[in-house]
Amino acid sequence: MTITPDSRAGALGDVGVATSPDVNSQNWNPAKYPFIESDGGVALSYTPWLRKLINDINLAYLAGFYKFADNQVVSASLRYFSLGQIVFTNNYGTPQGIYVPNEFAIDAGYSRLLTDRFAGGIVFRFIRSDLTGGTFVGGAESKAAMAIAGDLAFYYRNTDLIIGKKDGTVGAGINISNMGNKVSYTETSDKAFLPINLKMGGALTIDMDEYNSITFMADVNKLLVPTPPIYATDDSTGGTLVVDGKKVIEYGMDPNVPTPVGMVHSFYDAPGVLMDDGTRSVFREEINEITIGVGVEYWYREQFAIRAGYFHEHETKGNRKYFTLGVGLRLNVFALDFSYLVPVKQNNPLANTLRFTLGFEFGKPKL
Repeated sequence: MTITPDSRAGALGDVGVATSPDVNSQNWNPAKYPFIESDGGVALSYTPWLRKLINDINLAYLAGFYKFADNQVVSASLRYFSLGQIVFTNNYGTPQGIYVPNEFAIDAGYSRLLTDRFAGGIVFRFIRSDLTGGTFVGGAESKAAMAIAGDLAFYYRNTDLIIGKKDGTVGAGINISNMGNKVSYTETSDKAFLPINLKMGGALTIDMDEYNSITFMADVNKLLVPTPPIYATDDSTGGTLVVDGKKVIEYGMDPNVPTPVGMVHSFYDAPGVLMDDGTRSVFREEINEITIGVGVEYWYREQFAIRAGYFHEHETKGNRKYFTLGVGLRLNVFALDFSYLVPVKQNNPLANTLRFTLGFEFGKPKL
């Protein structure tokens, strides 16, 4: 649910919450749809995933929208993730069958203008994750995890900006996505949070002349889920200290809380970064959990685009750091986008990630 599915955002450092609206706005900020000039559209994206590790993991994304009134839009999308063929074995290495784990999410959204420059949007989502095909895990029969989730988004856009003597557009957006129930794959396992995520961003477009424009943009993201605590150690065994059947937390907070509580706790529940003086800084670790994406997009006659971006994640929180590049082509109602990922460090499993998106919009003004 956190993988960028479309090529445009994939070329902009995974930035999209405040960019100009397009068919794939459903994933980034559905509140952008009422500002789109087209009456409707559909786009199909394909990403071969982690090809440095294995050659049969793929992500497909289908999105579409329809503007049924001047200020109201309905939208939908389907995300399908195939994890490739896996041979299951028992503890002795004996094959127990072949399965292709998969996950998908289907969602529907509604958005509308609240003022001439401000819009809101909501999305309802069904998620199903089948990783084991019903095999037994740890003596318990596994099952597909299912969840109902939702997004709440807002978007502001002002096209009357004047920068020097040039026309400009400023945009700002926020989206809280994947708010839903916790999931588990067996009846005996602890339930896990969905990747509830807070996206915030801004974008500034400058029309350099009649044919050329450039946009600068940035997004910040924070997962609204509990940070794993540091548990106390039992000096007699060297393992985790357990009292009355519960693990004792030394630093941090109990992660086994309801979803709304976990979302609130996510802003201050980190164990903290160990400082030189021996104290722990909770604020420092919470800041480390924020990912940052920046991008720039150049358009010539609204027909040809060149894009670049950078994504940064702290080394203690995943260490994803990479540059992105891409191009886009618009021909009347058709659009084709391509992106390419270049990691900062060598031997990164995300290296050479490609994304392809083919889009179609109807009722779009001719260029």
